[in-house]
Amino acid sequence: MGFGVSGSTAIIFLGVLICTGTLYTAAAGTAERLTEAEQENHERLLDQRNTGIDIFNATYNTSDGNGVVIRANNTGSTTLSVRDTTVLADNEYQDVSGNNTYVDGEMNTDLWAPGETLRIDLGTNASRVKLVTETGVSDTRTVTVVS
Repeated sequence: MGFGVSGSTAIIFLGVLICTGTLYTAAAGTAERLTEAEQENHERLLDQRNTGIDIFNATYNTSDGNGVVIRANNTGSTTLSVRDTTVLADNEYQDVSGNNTYVDGEMNTDLWAPGETLRIDLGTNASRVKLVTETGVSDTRTVTVVS
């Protein structure tokens, strides 16, 4: 074997070594991202399992003109965000931020802790309401009309 064969073998070996290093770096980065995504998914599922709400009262008082008043309890063990709670009235999205919201009688709070009651004054009439939390857990109630 002459120098040409030995030099060619060394160049090929060096190329294989560089390709293997690049491939390993890419594979390790991908595996790390997949592991992180899987952990985030498990955390989301755990939050969803620990979330529970119960609309115990949805009324429309024809004499006060405030519209539908929704009262719901946080029956789970997850603290929820009032801002991230979605309200549907007769299958139409209602902006909660523009309505009066109270958590255990306190206005201007975003935290809805376990065991606390959320009150939402919609200012509109509806026959059916649905609350959906940021974790996707929901409850539906038919509105009771009182005068």
